[in-house]
Amino acid sequence: MELRVSVRQLVEFILREGSIDNRKSGGPDTAMQEGSRIHKMLQRRMGSDYHAEAGLKYTWVCAEYDIIIEGRADGIIDSNWEARAQEDIKKENKVVIDEIKGTYRDLKRITTPVGVHLAQAKCYAFMYASQHHLDQIGVRMTYCQIESEEIKYFHEDFTFEELQRWFEELMLEYKKWADFQFTWSTVRTASIKQLAFPFPYREGQKELVTYVYQTVYHKRKLFLEAPTGVGKTISTVFPAVKSMGEGMTEKLFYLTAKTITRTVAQECFGLLQQNGLHIKTIVLTAKDKICFMRQGEAAKEEAECNPEACPYADGHFDRINDAMYDLLTHEENFTRETVQAYAAKHQVCPFELSLDMSLFSDVVICDYNYVFDPRVYLKRFFADGLGKRDYVFLIDETHNLLDRGREMYSAALLKDSFLSTKRLMKELSPKIAKLLDQCNRELLVMKRQCETYRREEAIDGFVMTLNRLYAAIDDFLDEYDTFPNKKELLDFYFEAAHFLNIYEIMDENYVVYSQLLDDGDFMLKLFCVNPARNLRQCMQKGRSTILFSATLLPIQYYKKLLGGEPSDYEVYAKSTFDERKKALLIANDVTSKYSRRSEGEFLRIAEYIYNMVRQRHGNYMVFLPSHLFLEQVYRCFMEGFYDAGFMECIVQEDHMSEAKREEFLLRFHKNLNQKEKQADTTVLLGFCVMGGIFSEGIDLKHDSLIGAVIVGTGIPQVGCERELLRQHFDAQGENGFDYAYRYPGMNKVLQSAGRVIRTAEDIGVVALLDERFLEPQYRRMFPREWSQYEVVSVSGIAGRLEQFWNEWL
Repeated sequence: MELRVSVRQLVEFILREGSIDNRKSGGPDTAMQEGSRIHKMLQRRMGSDYHAEAGLKYTWVCAEYDIIIEGRADGIIDSNWEARAQEDIKKENKVVIDEIKGTYRDLKRITTPVGVHLAQAKCYAFMYASQHHLDQIGVRMTYCQIESEEIKYFHEDFTFEELQRWFEELMLEYKKWADFQFTWSTVRTASIKQLAFPFPYREGQKELVTYVYQTVYHKRKLFLEAPTGVGKTISTVFPAVKSMGEGMTEKLFYLTAKTITRTVAQECFGLLQQNGLHIKTIVLTAKDKICFMRQGEAAKEEAECNPEACPYADGHFDRINDAMYDLLTHEENFTRETVQAYAAKHQVCPFELSLDMSLFSDVVICDYNYVFDPRVYLKRFFADGLGKRDYVFLIDETHNLLDRGREMYSAALLKDSFLSTKRLMKELSPKIAKLLDQCNRELLVMKRQCETYRREEAIDGFVMTLNRLYAAIDDFLDEYDTFPNKKELLDFYFEAAHFLNIYEIMDENYVVYSQLLDDGDFMLKLFCVNPARNLRQCMQKGRSTILFSATLLPIQYYKKLLGGEPSDYEVYAKSTFDERKKALLIANDVTSKYSRRSEGEFLRIAEYIYNMVRQRHGNYMVFLPSHLFLEQVYRCFMEGFYDAGFMECIVQEDHMSEAKREEFLLRFHKNLNQKEKQADTTVLLGFCVMGGIFSEGIDLKHDSLIGAVIVGTGIPQVGCERELLRQHFDAQGENGFDYAYRYPGMNKVLQSAGRVIRTAEDIGVVALLDERFLEPQYRRMFPREWSQYEVVSVSGIAGRLEQFWNEWL
């Protein structure tokens, strides 16, 4: 059996020590994408003896298994490179392993190589010397100042015997963890082999499971439109787990956009565990929700991660490996509560403990950003140089990934933040204050040319100044641990870093624009209009990706914008529900068009709602285009149709806390319980915003919700970014209006409609109140299960619903 570990994972895991201290953020490893540019620049400058990005692999043999250590050296200087490959060496020349690190720091401050950087280079040196039977080898640490491109070298020579002793000690420390991995993988694989699907297969479900398994086998992506009721979670998780048992999959990442879907994933793996599966799962929780310093009576709104402010950060790395081994050997599910319990027991940071436990977890359940976001992705798995691994990504509610992808790969800076930071730094660092002023002046020139918003064609001058500013702040943070208004400077520093990193990866899928904001501020933004390339590069770090949602139509639209390739698969899973149990009604005499918005139109919508709910009392949701539109329809309904004798109306507020959201949803369950105890005489109406917090990710089964009224086509409000999207895709030869407005709007409609029929036993009504749904461009976007619909008017809907309910009750 073979176990795999990267050089970076190995040295960072074994050689860490001391305390967590996020106060000093100017280390040589913070350059991110800029560092990648520096690597390529330096590698191109080297002579013919320099061999860049050299892949290396070494097998450390144990009694029962082998450990494969692999990585990619930045450079190997070897004049005998070609002769060595042919084993035809006549004269041995000195070989040097080069490890390159880009930094914004002043190189004078770097007096010795960072320990883990040198350890990585020594690993590569041992691996290369062992492979080619070298008696000695050199190591060169190359630090390059990103702004000035100044270089500083550190050289050290080693005999093979020195490196061999050092490497052997490193591996012996790691062996305890490898022994556990070997034992656990044997137990896990045996349990997977005997695992059976936990339910009788529904119609088409076995085929769906096969599609997922075959996608993993063929190392492709699958775009899966899976209507409610097909069991998409178990149908994707089960075959992915089975592929792990066959040695195809090393680790599963179950990615979600919302907490509720993470809970569903947990429950799914829990169900399989109840059926005999042994598998280690970790649920990654955001730092602010798991941090001890932000909870309880003494909670701090902004907890500092440094040994003076946090007792769990003080000495964290001295205790973390004991905490991990304790948790690893006693638990299978590393939930938030379990991680916190072990973190408290060993006095370590719970957030860092959860990240470390992902290394030894078979399944990582987490938000999209842990794989895709360049600011917070899990570098222990996806950092440059780690190469492709047999990871499988299961991306739930995939329709959310498009906007999230645009958000993650965009960056913006506000002019006022330069002014406010300048005021903070005027006395502390005149140099930083001066550079802030220079950036502000460059933004002022753009602002004077901007009426509302405009494309910016050339911002190189601003970026050069911003680079100098970033380097100056980096030096300042390296020199000073504490100073007034530190949090504000750090916030600005990280925003500037993100802007510079995104600028470095910008291509034809970006639009640079500036905008005057409503509050008077001025924004410069790098807007990612098409995140496909960035998302695809992330997914290429793994073996296979399953992208699934109940609303992934048109599927080619999502395939194009989410990184799909022609060879990837698409599947439309068949709905298992009886279409006759859902009345799908389309109004032919009402619309939410701006040109038709009037008191008469609001009254007609309110009358539609009344005519629906009076045919059968129960729980209904009304989805409207905006909060303002909601207020108008709600007012008309309350004034003209509300009957306190049998109706209750609740309204989604503009900003709702988590507690208020739960209370809102709880009313639907409470109302159901009241009806069971009394007579069926109560109507509960929830007025919500389409595309908001209640239009997806909630599961109101059976009579908890018997009807949804959807007002309008969901088209987003015309605005700066929507217009830039439309223009961009028009220029690409696509229908820009579809890409910017119609497709995103229809997805909100489908999500809202999907709240009604949740199980095979459910019976309910979906009313689409907008005559535009009858137009061909909308009907062609209807899912297959919407093939049976009826056209109604405000005067005729009551009779049609009376007939429907009489049929089923």
